[in-house]
Amino acid sequence: MDDNTATLSLIKQQIQNNPILLYMKGSPQQPQCGFSKRAADLLASCGAEFAYVDILANPDIRATLPLYANWPTFPQLYIQGELIGGCDIMTELAQQGELQKKIKTVSTLKGE
Repeated sequence: MDDNTATLSLIKQQIQNNPILLYMKGSPQQPQCGFSKRAADLLASCGAEFAYVDILANPDIRATLPLYANWPTFPQLYIQGELIGGCDIMTELAQQGELQKKIKTVSTLKGE
């Protein structure tokens, strides 16, 4: 298995194992770009428990994820294995109340 295949496999695993996953620059506590900060803040404001992957600390994932998702920019939000999008889409969905609905679905599935 070459590095790219191994990285793709890791990405698939991360997305499957985390109901809400944000690929971002930095961490929610210390975001390294404005878009990542806004994305993490949006999730927090929806009361979401979410996992994150710091793509700056994982250059293989940073290089491979755009190929996996056919989405060139970061952050990238996945809910239930589905690519939701980046910061602008998250903002739009939150303004329409859709982001909160998607997050609530995950909480319901977890049995909360």
